[in-house]
Amino acid sequence: MAEKDNVAFVFPGQGSQHVGMGKELCEQFPVAREVFQEAEEVLGFPLGQLCFFGPEADLKLTENTQPAILTASIAALRVLQSETSLRPNWVAGHSLGEYSALVCAGALQFGDAVKIVRERGRLMQEAVPAGYGAMGVVLGLEMDVVRSLCEQASNGEVVAPANYNGGGQIVIAGAKNAVARAVELAKSHGAKKILDIPVSAPFHCDLMQPAAAGLRRILENVVVQPLSVGVVTNVEAEVNLDADRVKSLLIQQTVRPVRWEESIRKLEELGCRGVWEVGPGKVLKGLIKRISPSLAVENFQAPEDLTRVTAAST
Repeated sequence: MAEKDNVAFVFPGQGSQHVGMGKELCEQFPVAREVFQEAEEVLGFPLGQLCFFGPEADLKLTENTQPAILTASIAALRVLQSETSLRPNWVAGHSLGEYSALVCAGALQFGDAVKIVRERGRLMQEAVPAGYGAMGVVLGLEMDVVRSLCEQASNGEVVAPANYNGGGQIVIAGAKNAVARAVELAKSHGAKKILDIPVSAPFHCDLMQPAAAGLRRILENVVVQPLSVGVVTNVEAEVNLDADRVKSLLIQQTVRPVRWEESIRKLEELGCRGVWEVGPGKVLKGLIKRISPSLAVENFQAPEDLTRVTAAST
């Protein structure tokens, strides 16, 4: 994956967190420590302690998870930028990861982004009463089929695709009973597998409308700068370079599905030849390999990954 190739940076979303993320980067690189220090100044609590040592139960709380993953991702990005000449032609992020992508593109200041996602997590958590919503993974059915089954299962309640993750993996979200009905229909239509997702709220569906309204208010006072590279957005799976559209797309993202498979196809269409997942975990690397086996995919989350950056760039 040489540097002259067309390269995209992609950033992980909720579910990629793990205790210890960012710790080694902070131990070895001042630029990573500075990112965590800024986050802690903005948020007013020891985020680094939570990321490095847990407890895991607290790290999994949505309002903590979102700023934690964003901070770990930007710490990794800053190390990558300071230690290598690798630069992206495009960026994208899965759900929460789109905020990291916007920081990378220069549209959002990191301090603003970490405040926004802390509130985004709280708003998403509070949008639906505990126990009312659910999410599940349907494997082995086409997008149109899953959309149709959700419509059949709704019966006046909300249930819809939330993530088109690729490789036959589609996440659905909504009211618990409606999700259960959709799952039964999916089984009867030959779904290879159904998985429950232990989440605290049903993300990326109309039940998140209160969160979208709250996010709109939070974004009102945020300054969006010109984008230095195009962001392939979750909502449209198209490249956005218009700073004036950023806020609207982020608000829509709260209630609309993450079109990840289509986003990766868009990168292919643009001539992208290599993708770097920047931040904790390898979730996106796995998804991208299933969507497009021809794309070279690597991940960067720890100091030892720098050797692979050098090897891939020659």
